[in-house]
Amino acid sequence: MELFFLGTSAGVPTRARNVAALAIRKRNAKAWYLVDCGEGTQQQILRTPLSLNRLEAILITHVHGDHCYGLPGLLSSASMTGRERPLTIVAPARIRAFLEAIQATTGLHLTFAIDFIAVEDLAEPLALPDFALEAAALSHGVASYGYAFTERGVERKLDIAGLEAAGVTRGPLWGRIAKGEDVTLDNGSLVISDDFLLSQRRARKLVVGGDNDTPALLDELCTGADVLVHEATYDRAVVERLGTDNQHSTAAAVASFAQHKGLANLVLTHFSPRYQQDPGATPSIDDIEYEARSQYRGNLFLANDFDLYRLSHDGVLTR
Repeated sequence: MELFFLGTSAGVPTRARNVAALAIRKRNAKAWYLVDCGEGTQQQILRTPLSLNRLEAILITHVHGDHCYGLPGLLSSASMTGRERPLTIVAPARIRAFLEAIQATTGLHLTFAIDFIAVEDLAEPLALPDFALEAAALSHGVASYGYAFTERGVERKLDIAGLEAAGVTRGPLWGRIAKGEDVTLDNGSLVISDDFLLSQRRARKLVVGGDNDTPALLDELCTGADVLVHEATYDRAVVERLGTDNQHSTAAAVASFAQHKGLANLVLTHFSPRYQQDPGATPSIDDIEYEARSQYRGNLFLANDFDLYRLSHDGVLTR
């Protein structure tokens, strides 16, 4: 599994960071998925191997502009470059109204259909081509959501001992079961293929949080997760000056949650533009890292634009 960070700044872009966008795909696959689409995201995509024609789905966490203002332009460019395949968008219902207003006022015409799914209505996991998608409501100034991507299509093998114990004779039926078909035996009993297919490894799981001042709201979604990607807009020192009602998480809050949850990998992103890259500056991005490391003992990263992360089959994240 691969993660391309296309934008890691909060609120406004900086010279080094664009606003929020994250691309996800299975390693070396052409199909990919986009979480959030701040202004300028399509320009960032041009500096990657990603193709708008192979984009399977866009997931928007909430309606604030630094997470969605790039959406109309990206859709327009996909249309102008010949896309015809339908595109799934999972987002708060107000994003649909936003897109309809853009279409009505600017004459935006798309050459492909949009399958819009309001995240508020997502009660069961949504089967995307490569992932099962789940969502959880978060705490922010507007409705905001986190998304969990659980890998689909993990290689499976026949449970030979189970088949023999169930009286399924070796032969063509085994081949059909191996392909995921349910079969009926001569005695009329139904054999459910999923009961006799064993995963050769555990499905990997990635959780991406939207803007959120209460990381614990992701507790259920993070159960069994290999990686959490979460905003760390501020450190505690800045929050003390700004006031606690800022609707965002500190590095300490996210890191403490990840440590308590036992998450192996944590990637922080969505940094306030006040944090400078120079370690000698005040405040510095190093302040975010120092605070997070004081709370978390796992594999910690602070994302930069165009960082590429790879999650191995055994759950190790590397950059």
